[in-house]
Amino acid sequence: MRISFLPTHNYFLSVLQGCHHRQVDIVRLVMESALTARDRVGVQDFVLLENYNSEAAFIENLRRRFRENLVYTYIGSVLVSVNPYKELEIYSKQQMERYRGVSFYEISPHIYALSDNTYRAMRTERKDQCILISGESGAGKTEASKKILLYYAVTCPANDHMAALGDRLLQSNPVLEAFGNAKTLRNDNSSRFGKYMDVQFDFRGAPVGGHILNYLLEKSRVVHQNHGERNFHIFYQLLEGGDDDLLHRLDLDRNPQNYKYLVKGNCPRVSSISDKNNWKTVMKALSVIGFSDEEVQKLLNIIASVLHLGNTHFGEGEEGETHITTETQIRNLEKLLGVDGSALREALTHKKLTAKGEEMISPLNFEQAMSARDALAKAMYGRTFTWLVEKINQSLALKVNSKGSSVIGLLDIYGFEVLQHNSFEQFCINYCNEKLQQLFIELTLRSEQEEYETEGIAWETVKYFDNKIICDLIEEKHKGIISILDEECLRPGETCDISFLEKLEGTLGGHPHFVTHKLANGKTRRVMSREEFRLLHYAGEVNYNVNGFMDKNNDLLNRNLKEVMCQSDNQILNHCFRREEVIDQKRPEMAATQFKNSLMKLMEILMSKEPSYVRCIKPNDAKQPGRFDEVLVRHQVKYLGLMENLRVRRAGFAYRRRFEAFLQRYKPLCPDTWPNWHGKLADGVSTLVNHLGYKAEEYKLGRSKIFIRFPKTLFTTEDALELMLSLSKPCLNGSHWLSFLIVIGYLCVVIVIQSGWRGMKGRRRAKKRREAAELIRRFIKGFIYRHEEYCPENAYFLDHVRYSFLMKLSKNLPKNVLDRNWPTPPPSLVEASEHLQRLHLQNMVMKYCRRIQPEWKKQPSEIFKDQKDSYPQGVGSCFGLQTWCVSYGVSVVKYDRRGFKPRPRQLLLTNTYAVLVDRTKIKQRIDYNALRGISVSSLSDGMFVLHMPNEDNKQKGDAVLHCNHVIEVVTKLAMMASKIDHVNINPGRVSSTLTVFCLSCSTYHLILSLFSPVWRAVLSLLWLGARRESLISSGAQS
Repeated sequence: MRISFLPTHNYFLSVLQGCHHRQVDIVRLVMESALTARDRVGVQDFVLLENYNSEAAFIENLRRRFRENLVYTYIGSVLVSVNPYKELEIYSKQQMERYRGVSFYEISPHIYALSDNTYRAMRTERKDQCILISGESGAGKTEASKKILLYYAVTCPANDHMAALGDRLLQSNPVLEAFGNAKTLRNDNSSRFGKYMDVQFDFRGAPVGGHILNYLLEKSRVVHQNHGERNFHIFYQLLEGGDDDLLHRLDLDRNPQNYKYLVKGNCPRVSSISDKNNWKTVMKALSVIGFSDEEVQKLLNIIASVLHLGNTHFGEGEEGETHITTETQIRNLEKLLGVDGSALREALTHKKLTAKGEEMISPLNFEQAMSARDALAKAMYGRTFTWLVEKINQSLALKVNSKGSSVIGLLDIYGFEVLQHNSFEQFCINYCNEKLQQLFIELTLRSEQEEYETEGIAWETVKYFDNKIICDLIEEKHKGIISILDEECLRPGETCDISFLEKLEGTLGGHPHFVTHKLANGKTRRVMSREEFRLLHYAGEVNYNVNGFMDKNNDLLNRNLKEVMCQSDNQILNHCFRREEVIDQKRPEMAATQFKNSLMKLMEILMSKEPSYVRCIKPNDAKQPGRFDEVLVRHQVKYLGLMENLRVRRAGFAYRRRFEAFLQRYKPLCPDTWPNWHGKLADGVSTLVNHLGYKAEEYKLGRSKIFIRFPKTLFTTEDALELMLSLSKPCLNGSHWLSFLIVIGYLCVVIVIQSGWRGMKGRRRAKKRREAAELIRRFIKGFIYRHEEYCPENAYFLDHVRYSFLMKLSKNLPKNVLDRNWPTPPPSLVEASEHLQRLHLQNMVMKYCRRIQPEWKKQPSEIFKDQKDSYPQGVGSCFGLQTWCVSYGVSVVKYDRRGFKPRPRQLLLTNTYAVLVDRTKIKQRIDYNALRGISVSSLSDGMFVLHMPNEDNKQKGDAVLHCNHVIEVVTKLAMMASKIDHVNINPGRVSSTLTVFCLSCSTYHLILSLFSPVWRAVLSLLWLGARRESLISSGAQS
């Protein structure tokens, strides 16, 4: 079968040549994995470095990629990240989707690729995973952990509950940063604690819970900072962002220079940090996580108390006794912490000792009192931070037991530190990194060996530096540095940091990785102090100054200070300082031993999971974008153990890929495998590599993967593929010419399909636009002719208006018969609207009448029939009692007793009393028990009088009211007040009516004020006569 594409050959050749001019952009943006770009951007996997033993080649590859804003590079499955110190457009939601579900090596290196690969491994293998992030301060560890959490929050399946959990996971970061991060010389947002976070996923892969472990908070920063550094962020955020009312309650002012614990670093503000905005972020995050307002206030009370404690000063008496000279601070502490001020004052200047069961109080000298104050500040802050983490864990905890759940752990921990002055904190941090390096090498070797055994390839022994000897030097029982430090702290008698150093020299003097000034040679002595010892770590030599080792390891708080804190009214402190701690006579573990034990538990957690690694590097100390400091980067490459990792990874085969991936990419290079291979994958790969001329020592075939030993072999293959696809050589031999024709044929088919699909999409878009334009035209034309008779020009518009009105009416119908609101209809629906309104009202009246009980209808007849002229009209509309708290309400007019001025009121009836209300204000309350009677006339007026006792000061006397529904009102009031027998209706003339109305002098004077002086005299005579007849008739009856 002959295939000829001669008419289209020149066309496709020109298209491909035109695309060649954009090759650089395509390589960089679309498929950075194309290895022809390696001369400019380096290799995306250090395993492919030809000279993998050269540190210079390693760093040059980093530099090339950094220059092109390619900040991520692999070492096998390890991700190396260089902090760009600027925003890059590679973290959008579109980028997340680009890496979602894509094989790890199919696309350029990225933190999202590692996150997705870990997530898919957890889902498919049903095995817990962990991601270990390490690096120097300022290398971007915290940002990397944020990116990973954000990726899971956006891409994982979620419902409302899971979305809320994702918010809490993300919002925990600003809270922990505020309380656990600080500005240092190397980083403006340096994490001063280690953090391990577990994110729990259910069987569907949705996040359902979380848990955080914290390690070694740098508590010494609370009381001391180096020059150019700051205390923890929360102190400055509170002073800068807290409102005036809050600061007044905490007895604080906004100037950080007024607080001793904030001035030592002489750096109150940082240009790259907005404490005010961060304060708002932290307050919002606390609310999202679930902190109550009371808990936030108690937390801020403790933060403010630390500042007040730092401003507590001491004086020294003639006999050396110490006393407090700043009583204001003690009063502030007493108020904020809820402790006894005198007890706190005593505990800061004295210590309680127990000897042979007896307690003794010993005064502290000036230095001891200062140390006790600082120890209390560190203990309060450190324990509060632990409580904060526990509270976040409660918010993130798995609410229901989820079967089949898996975990991804995230370890964000300090990298190897070498400062000018290295102390106890650097010793613990570097010990932690030694353990992590030991774990890293062990797990890397184990995974390599497992992969080789799975693929059926012989394992070759790998030479590497085993740092177990250094770990044993630090942690070995009875002989390690930590054990010696603990023994020296517990030894009775005079002990100090120098005696600890001497003990180290006597015990570890012959160790190859331990050196002191005394044990060193003459050259080393010149660069070492007599108070230092040197450890030869896997990453290099570090000198540690022993000053402060004993105090920081003891980290003891006087017993009487603990007793004062136990009695605090602050619930957080009450939780942090347990009563059992004071009662228990057992000495707590030393700080180094606590850290060692927690580190052992962490190693157990990490060993139980499948690890992934992120190694973070900062390119310069000035935090400047685009600047690459080779000396600094070389220092970090060494301390992160990257070259050691590369050597382990390259000890066998540099490149390995699954058969299907390798065959899919390189099958155009062999006529037997192009366009499709229909046999076994292993046979197809074997056919392909034999055609390419691979030598036996260059590769091996496993059970599911091909292993290529030398990067040069892979580069040659990649270059051949790029050469053929770019059509850079017009003259090809016979076999390749056939492949070329087939490629052109496929391109032709693809172009036809693409053009057809694009044409169909364009026609659909054009149709939608035409329909939209026609709809707008009809609407505008209908609006112009809206006042005309119904016709084709306005038919659509009028139909739409009618439909909109009916839909609006259906959602806004009146709910009861008293509601007269009704939407205004359009002109074309006025008549229909009136019919609908009338029908709806009739329907509501029918429903209302059905709810009225028969006995309620009898009561008005018994009270008013044949006695009230307006009775027939008043009972025309039925009424019933409601079951609300206010059982009945009606508008009335109340007439003042003086001046008889009408006042519009609302009369509301409840179960026990009636009230007269003016808008929202109660003007008069009428208790049913105090109501003597109700009087009405027999005429058709709406007047009625409620008779109240004059001797009761709480009542305002009789109430003269007028209502259009007098029969309904009096009936309901008489029924609810049980005063049916006290309703007085007298027939007769005006005088008789007055007799009824004027049963009390106050009511008489009220009505008399309505008339002119002449009529007042006439009415007075009538009233006196009526009273006289009433008295005579009552006497005759008696």
